[in-house]
Amino acid sequence: MPIYQWKGIGSSGKKRKGKLEAPDERQVENFLKRLRISEYTIKEAPKDIVLFKPKVKPKDVMIFTRQFSTLIDAGLPLVQSLKVLGDQTDNDTFKKALREVNGSVQSGSTLSDSMRKYPRMFDELYCNLIAAGEAAGILDSILKRLAEYIEKSERLKRKVKGAMIYPAVVMFVAVCVIAVIMVWVIPVFKEVFEGMGRELPALTAAVIDMSAFMSNNALWIFLGLIAFGFAMSRVARTGPGRLVLDILALKLPVFGDMMRKMAVAKFSRTLATMLQAGVPIIGSLDIVASTAGNKIIEEAIIESRMAIAEGRSLTDPFLESGVFPSMVTQMIAVGEESGALDTMLVKVADFYDEEVDAAVDAVTALIEPMLIIFLGISIGVLVIAMYLPIFSMGEGIG
Repeated sequence: MPIYQWKGIGSSGKKRKGKLEAPDERQVENFLKRLRISEYTIKEAPKDIVLFKPKVKPKDVMIFTRQFSTLIDAGLPLVQSLKVLGDQTDNDTFKKALREVNGSVQSGSTLSDSMRKYPRMFDELYCNLIAAGEAAGILDSILKRLAEYIEKSERLKRKVKGAMIYPAVVMFVAVCVIAVIMVWVIPVFKEVFEGMGRELPALTAAVIDMSAFMSNNALWIFLGLIAFGFAMSRVARTGPGRLVLDILALKLPVFGDMMRKMAVAKFSRTLATMLQAGVPIIGSLDIVASTAGNKIIEEAIIESRMAIAEGRSLTDPFLESGVFPSMVTQMIAVGEESGALDTMLVKVADFYDEEVDAAVDAVTALIEPMLIIFLGISIGVLVIAMYLPIFSMGEGIG
């Protein structure tokens, strides 16, 4: 929404000026008439050139949602609540979006339709829940549930990411150290060994040959790694490629089980939140499938949606897919029979949140000794390879 600059004379005869964000000049004119501004001039303010826009993080959306719920629950009008929250946020990108959402609401659009214009900040799940809250007149409670959902989802992500940072950093440093040794240190030993005039041990010769290959092709190796990463990202964006990668991800020895538990927890909590908000189950499954994050689980959810449309049970496609643990399908079946599916899904989500916490701790405890072993073997092999010729020369002298 554009910002307009205006100048004019107030009712007291003094000159006044200001800025107003509005859909068009007519809205600005109406605003100035209400203020009894005469002899006014209006022009669109020049747009600021921003090279790097600050990114809106899920934490920003979560804080906004919780504060929005509090203001609405306190009886503050919708437009005023959006204005207050837009003015107090420190993120310029989010501030601009909230101001434009506020302007759209003032123009007569619904809050959910106004938020749909910003899918990176307010995803499909968020907007559909807002629409359900507007229709049922329970926007404050829907916002509270949304804030809790975002908070629990982000806590789960932070837990997993935090556990992966340490091994990733250690592995990166280890690879860099080994690469430096292979490219710069081993060639020095090579020159020394060539002056001995003796045949090198097989291990030493292999390490020197590998070092020469890395030194001569360092640029091509670097470019090859970049090309491989780019190709994998392109493959992941295609349907078949994404499917293959997701199948492999779920079959990883230790990480596969953890990723499966994360997906089940996310699916259960998302579907429970949608059902508690009064969204029909078929529409809920459409949204849950699009936010699943794993192609295998997404297809299982789509199959379950088709089954419900045909009058079948929700659990049948889940059992046939083999993706969901039997406990999950049994609890969903009990929830369907008792009419308390949302309650059962919340219990499943809470259980698997704890399971993910335990899996992350187990993975962390397993990775640390594996990294130590990897570093010890790698550095040990290089050291032994470089000292073998020296030991051979000592034996020859003896």
